[in-house]
This record gives sequence, C-alpha cells and structure tokens, in this order.
Amino acid sequence: MSFFSWLQYDFMKYAFLAILIITPLFGLMGTMIVNRKMAFFSDALGHSALTGIAVGVVLGVNNTSISMVVFAIVFALLLNFISSKVSASTDTVISVFSSCSIALGLAILSQGGNFSKYSSILVGDILSITPREIWYLFVILLASLVFWFLGFNKLLAVSLNRTLARSLHISAGWLENLFAVLTALIVMVSIKWIGILIINALLILPAAAAKNISENTREYHFFSILFSAFSGVMGLVISYYTNVATGPTIAILASIIYFATYWWGSRNNV
Repeated sequence: MSFFSWLQYDFMKYAFLAILIITPLFGLMGTMIVNRKMAFFSDALGHSALTGIAVGVVLGVNNTSISMVVFAIVFALLLNFISSKVSASTDTVISVFSSCSIALGLAILSQGGNFSKYSSILVGDILSITPREIWYLFVILLASLVFWFLGFNKLLAVSLNRTLARSLHISAGWLENLFAVLTALIVMVSIKWIGILIINALLILPAAAAKNISENTREYHFFSILFSAFSGVMGLVISYYTNVATGPTIAILASIIYFATYWWGSRNNV
C-alpha cells in the first residue's frame, strides 16, 4: 500500500487543500496572538460559536454559520471595548465573558434534548469540506496576508508600547479591533472543520513552539508556519491510516512539537 494512496479519494484531496490553506493562516495569526498574550481571547471566541449558533436557532436563521460569524465579531469587539475600560485584568474579563457565552449557548441548544444535532462542532470534521468552502478559506488567507504586510509592524508597536505607538500616530484602538475581527473570522470559518475543543490549540501551539527556538522575528514566523503545516499534513495522514479524528491528531502532533522545542530551547538557551 502506497503512502500516498489516501490521495485517491476526493474528500482527502479537499481536506489536504484546506489544511494547506488553514495551517499557514493559523501559523501567522498565532504568532501575534502569542505575542499579545491573547490565548484566552481566541479560546473565548471558540466557545462563543455555540452561542452564535444558539442565537441563530432562536431567531430562526436557516444558515447558523452566518449568525455564528456575526456573533463572534460582535463578541470580539465587545471584549476589546470592555477590556480597555475596566480595571480588572484582561484574562479575568475574557474568562467571565467566555463562561457566560458557552453556558448560554449550551442552555439554549440543549433545550428539548436537541444538543446532539450540534455535537459534531465540538471536534469538527475536516473531511466534510467542500470546494466552495476551500475558496472561502483562500479569500480569508489573502485578506490575512494583506493585513499582515500592512499592519504587522504597527500592531507589534502597539503590543510593545502603546505610548510609543501613539507618538508614531498609530491608531491602536482601530488596529486592535481590526485584528480582533480578523481573528474572529478565522476562528469561526475554521471551527466547523477543526472543532471548538481544539481550535485554540492549533492557533497557539505552533507559534508557542516557534517562540521556544527562534532568535528573531523572521525565524519566529517561519517556524510557526512550518510547525503548523507539518502538524496539519501529518495529522491528516496519520488520522486516515489510524481511523482517528483529524483535529485531535493534529493537536497531539503540535503538542509533541511544542514539548520538543521547549526541551531544545532550554538546552541551548534560546
């Protein structure tokens, strides 16, 4: 049996193409999420997906993916606004909103014992992706690359020193909101295939692993994308031959890479 025999099936080809698009996207966005200490933020966005679906069900929306994306964008902007206004730590604010969001979503969706219809979103199914959905991912990848080339240095300046950024006439609030909306879009569009429970791991682990061994920003981005792509492709192949869910397999590989780079970085004082 050939190692590439899995490519004979169309659903595997589509999943492979999707992973080639999703993983560089996660690798890029993950570096800034890790830099800005926003791990809880992306996790909260993932949890808000259930509430977005619940809102769509209550309002009678046929395509709950739309309500999920709209709710996530509003949720992200609201988190940014409140975090900038209250004295409590950002992690505390995000945890409160995340807990309320997932509890509300579960309460609504479980009414009448109907939650089983939505349980698949917890672990996702990359093998169900369609060619049209791959195009959606590609458009978001292009938008993210444009944002990265135009806004990365400015966002980095805001992350390091808001006073310095203000002196350089950088609109911190506008830039942070744009980044929050872009992150919300990426999480919500990908969550159907990756799953609520592990999408944050795929955003954070490759970037965190890259940070363990990188000596400059260029290496940081390169290794983050490399680790993300490697975990994605190998996770897909391994899940095919072992008959295990793809998302968790990718997350396990990314975790192994993180611990390996942590050990390597500690030994070499990176």
